[in-house]
Amino acid sequence: MYRLAFGLLLAGTACAPAWAADTDETSAADDTRSTILVIGQTATDAAEARAEATPGGTDVVTHADFADKTLVSLRDTLSFSPGVYTQPRFGQEVRISIRGSGLSRGFHMRGLTLLQDGVPINLADDNGDFQELEPIFFDHLEVYRGANALRFGSGTLGGAINGVTPTGRDAPGLYLRADAGSFDMLRGLVTFGGSSGAADYWAGVSTDTAAGDRQHANRDSIRFHGNLGLALSNTVSTRFYASVNTLDQELPGALTAAVALTAPETGNFVGDQARDISSVRLQNRTRFELGAATLEVGGFLNAKSLYHPIFQVIDHDSRDYGAFARLDYAQGPFELTIGGEIRRGSTDASQFTNVNGARGMLVFEADQDARTANLYAEARYRPVEALTLIVGGIYADGFRKRAIVSSTMPMQDGRIAFGEFSPKFGVLFAPAADMQVFANYSRSAEFPGMGEVFQTVAGVSTFIAAIEPQRAWTAEVGTRGRSGPVSWDLAFYRAKLEGELLQYTISTSIPAATFNAERTLHQGIEAGLSVELADWLRLRQIWQYSDFRFEDDRQFGDNRLPVVPEHLLRTELRLGSDALHVAPNLEWVPEGAFADYRNTTRTDGYVLVGLTAGATVTDGIDVFLDARNLFDERAIGDISAALAATATSAIYYPVERRAVYGGVRARF
Repeated sequence: MYRLAFGLLLAGTACAPAWAADTDETSAADDTRSTILVIGQTATDAAEARAEATPGGTDVVTHADFADKTLVSLRDTLSFSPGVYTQPRFGQEVRISIRGSGLSRGFHMRGLTLLQDGVPINLADDNGDFQELEPIFFDHLEVYRGANALRFGSGTLGGAINGVTPTGRDAPGLYLRADAGSFDMLRGLVTFGGSSGAADYWAGVSTDTAAGDRQHANRDSIRFHGNLGLALSNTVSTRFYASVNTLDQELPGALTAAVALTAPETGNFVGDQARDISSVRLQNRTRFELGAATLEVGGFLNAKSLYHPIFQVIDHDSRDYGAFARLDYAQGPFELTIGGEIRRGSTDASQFTNVNGARGMLVFEADQDARTANLYAEARYRPVEALTLIVGGIYADGFRKRAIVSSTMPMQDGRIAFGEFSPKFGVLFAPAADMQVFANYSRSAEFPGMGEVFQTVAGVSTFIAAIEPQRAWTAEVGTRGRSGPVSWDLAFYRAKLEGELLQYTISTSIPAATFNAERTLHQGIEAGLSVELADWLRLRQIWQYSDFRFEDDRQFGDNRLPVVPEHLLRTELRLGSDALHVAPNLEWVPEGAFADYRNTTRTDGYVLVGLTAGATVTDGIDVFLDARNLFDERAIGDISAALAATATSAIYYPVERRAVYGGVRARF
């Protein structure tokens, strides 16, 4: 079915642009845009202006930054975003972590707020599946690290990532894209946008199929995303969004270190494990211009089905809905933001014995309910033009509840509630027009999700009433700016955590257990550097230093936390112009991460070399190349943490094998 859809979708020339859009209404795009840079510049400028007004780590990733990549996962868009750790496992499964957020969660998502067009895709218990975000649709992404994500209603350690899709005024006409390459990969995109009077519209359909670089790693997807905007008056505008996703992904599973390094193509066929997702999301954002103030309100509805054969068959049907509002006021040297959000959800949760990937006997059935809500405010005052003082805070509360309908084994009903207030203080100083220095001090709090409140251990699902929120105080200082050909983004942070939510694998037959650590420390450096020596020569690179450890823990002392390596460097040198360019790139991990909390086993470092290239064939048609791991390096990329790893511990995921992809983009 997926290959038929791909053929229908790409009948004709293939393409893609770097369209543009934003959650704000923007002016029509410039007619001089190239195929790659089909951008509503007003939208991108507005996003960058918001980032520059934030006293902490932020950046805006534009489509030009990842145009020549085959866009399978968020890793392909965020690989050069400072401070964002993205490590692929297989297919669209990627570990995403900022400042050690969700450190031991290598599946689903925790510790980050992920949004599309300003509306969160996190479920009501704040977990979610990031695979529902389709990176090939994005014009740009806004990355707000840590407490800097307050404007998105996020109070987590990691912060927020907002993927922004085009509107009809920014991306008019027909756009096509086709990718093909290693491991039977085929990927396609069709978008169309336009406007008429007070209305504009944009819609895109993507399809993807691949065998994967490991056995039992086939994936298929068909996705739709569209929006309709209406200018109801000179001061009122509204936009409706709709997304439909069908994603099927086989799970190849984790390997022992020896197999990962000698036979990385190996997959796990036991139980025909998979994660299949079908979802529909409907959203609205309505904006009121009120003189010196702007009010934005909206709501969303998500319906999702998860069919997930693992140790058992997880079969969940969930319905999540919510609303949000934000008021921005600016008058002279004073600015104020006040907002709030509520997410409520219910899930029909069933588990069956796994009979080669099919439902066997019903093990248990339960009704799950969750809520996460927050209120936030931030005030900014400029006593002098170059100096801004910031104070703010966010209050979050929520509950997790389960009622057992039927079960073949002892199970527990339960309800647990949380409430936390997290203040923030910051200062932003601009000594020159293109230079900023910033500092902030903030608190964060993360609530456990349903899977952490109700844990399956030794085959029994138990209510963990003693589970607590993860809390942290984080200090950050840094600078960003531009001087001649050099642009930089540099931040130092130090977070002292209490009750960090950590997981470890007990065995391969049952899920991981979650516990609250006592005290842990996350500190590090997030650095980005870009040098444009000429129109045809650009160097860009990011470096992450991650020092994550226990502090005087009764069991683990001052051991390092596993999973994330201490150093990570990515660099790219782009030679040429849009007409013809080539860009070799490198990822270097000098020393691998620890695999366990006892620090008995550490993985080796590695170097991955890749290459992207692009050329303009004729006006409106581009071709591109994306080659990865050119020397077919064998190394361990990601880890599922263990208490004490041994040679038989199947907790490792190999880096992506050598692959070459290519494609064509066109616009009409």
